[in-house]
Amino acid sequence: VGRCGAMRIMMADQGQEWKEILMDFSDWMKGDLKASCVFGQLPKFEDGGLALYQSNAILRHLGRNHDAYGKDGKEAALIDMMCDGVEDLRLKYVKMIYQEYDTGKDPYIKDLPNHLDKFEAVMAKNKTGFLVGDKPSFADYSLFEVLLNHLVLCSSCLDTFPSLKSFVEKMSARPKIKAFLGSDAYKKLPINGNGKQ
Repeated sequence: VGRCGAMRIMMADQGQEWKEILMDFSDWMKGDLKASCVFGQLPKFEDGGLALYQSNAILRHLGRNHDAYGKDGKEAALIDMMCDGVEDLRLKYVKMIYQEYDTGKDPYIKDLPNHLDKFEAVMAKNKTGFLVGDKPSFADYSLFEVLLNHLVLCSSCLDTFPSLKSFVEKMSARPKIKAFLGSDAYKKLPINGNGKQ
């Protein structure tokens, strides 16, 4: 699902339609598109005349435009913090998947509770079923997508984290997310570009 997973889930839940253009790796390696990207990488998100790169910047843009960035500046700051925490976990996961899968998968899974416990504590303290506030923010969509990937990696990884387990169940049951996760468009996408999960 790559770097666009949370964006796809968020747009589906918000009832937004989008056109997705997937790049073939050989076309990407030709360099024309890469040279046109601000940081030389995808995803690229276009909204009217606005072109954005960097997945978390895109999520923030979607959050601002779809009332998923908190009710005030304090909540927005906490949502930013949680998004950065999710990104830290995502980067650890990506490193293991792409660089250390054969030797690092088991130690990663063993250490995972030391990362998930932070999100469990925040979710349990908030008592609304979301990271911040009383409705999903873009950070919730990001966490949800990362947790879905981790459940593929280790189906029991949330068993000792009741708030996170409940969160995944709650998000998965949202009608538009449920429909998206059940769609062929979602199911045909690999979780990671190298096929490892």
